[in-house]
Amino acid sequence: QVQLVESGGGSVQAGGSLRLSCARFGYFYSNNCMAWFRQAPGKEREGVAFIHDDGSTQYADSVKGRFTVSRDNAKTTLYLQMNSLSPEDTAMYYCAAENCGRVGRQILSQRAYSYWGQGTQVTVSS
Repeated sequence: QVQLVESGGGSVQAGGSLRLSCARFGYFYSNNCMAWFRQAPGKEREGVAFIHDDGSTQYADSVKGRFTVSRDNAKTTLYLQMNSLSPEDTAMYYCAAENCGRVGRQILSQRAYSYWGQGTQVTVSS
């Protein structure tokens, strides 16, 4: 059974940076796609960053140029470097994983992913 465990959340002032990590435990597909999502209170969960098994990445417009998704060589740990944070980035952040064949073009849609972490809270104060 695959388990995803996020860490690295916390409180930071506007303009600051945080680095989130997501460790994957257990056997997973050889062709795996992973993504970061976030959900603020009262809002729907939104995809913010995606990384394909081949290393290509995609970002939501709201985080382009500020967030960077990456992973380790073993493809077992996913990262999200978040710079120039603003209060609008305050949310619970989740990592998700799925076989790339099942994700298809829905790379930032939560419906495309079967495996989720428990989330890590990011709070940005003004």
